[in-house]
Amino acid sequence: MDMNDIRVGTLVKIDGQPYVCLWSDFMRTAQRKPVRRTKLKNLITGNVLEQTFKHGDKIEEADVTRSKAGYLYSDEQGAHFMDNETYEEVTLPKEMVAEQLKFMKDGTDYALVNFEGKPITCELPKKVELKVVETNDVSRGDTTGNVLKEATLETGAVIKVPAFIKQGEVIRINTETEEYAERATE
Repeated sequence: MDMNDIRVGTLVKIDGQPYVCLWSDFMRTAQRKPVRRTKLKNLITGNVLEQTFKHGDKIEEADVTRSKAGYLYSDEQGAHFMDNETYEEVTLPKEMVAEQLKFMKDGTDYALVNFEGKPITCELPKKVELKVVETNDVSRGDTTGNVLKEATLETGAVIKVPAFIKQGEVIRINTETEEYAERATE
């Protein structure tokens, strides 16, 4: 693969580590050769790397596969999943899935990302449906404009929701922005 193949979401291998492209920009100036500037996130450590590729650089594509697994529970060791094909229990260390855990529900299937045969992270769907277990009512007169209040979800996550959301309702959350998206239709 060359520099023109790198787009947002492309998986590449640098120094034996898998990276996903978060941002990519093609630059061409009058006196210089074109380059592609990128921000790459290490899928194992979570570190972000800024990398510039020149014309002619060969970039190795990461050997990543995805498999479906049901989320069982999490504890001190990490998040525990059951592979849907082999029925083996897979454990991901907590630091690899810390951000995803707040939107993961027991018994739900997720995509595990495997690098060279070993699971490294879990991919959440773009939107998830979760129940609001606790929220306060908005005081009268404080309803002008776009009023947001805090709500605790069934997974323990706390997010901002519009004033009309009540306790017990099921809402959709955008997992990329970690924000309220809409009410879930019954």
